[in-house]
Amino acid sequence: MLFLKTLMIVVQVLSALGVIGLVLLQHGKGADMGAAFGSGASGSLFGASGSANFLSRTTAVLATVFFVSTLALTALGSYRPKAGGGLLGGAASLAASAPAAGSGVASGVAVPSSAAPSAGVSTPGQDVPK
Repeated sequence: MLFLKTLMIVVQVLSALGVIGLVLLQHGKGADMGAAFGSGASGSLFGASGSANFLSRTTAVLATVFFVSTLALTALGSYRPKAGGGLLGGAASLAASAPAAGSGVASGVAVPSSAAPSAGVSTPGQDVPK
């Protein structure tokens, strides 16, 4: 589980850095007017409008990856395994369900309230034969 959580954190950080980089590379709305007067956008690798489409689509894909990895990390962070699955898990659940020490239970065997006291032990209000 720790490996999966670490992998999701790495994916989230890389996608966040990618989104930041791609947003900074994109031109604003005011840059279109400069491109119309020959600022060199038409000589780019993807053409005049191809770079904008490629950058915006890649940004959308990385933003989706970031969103999904954030949801996955939230789900992994709130996951709690069930108790009692292993050897010690069963012992812990037995210890948690055992009653307190002074409740009349000794070694897991209940003592009935009508049981006679053992020989030589007197209880208040009861005569012991000699």
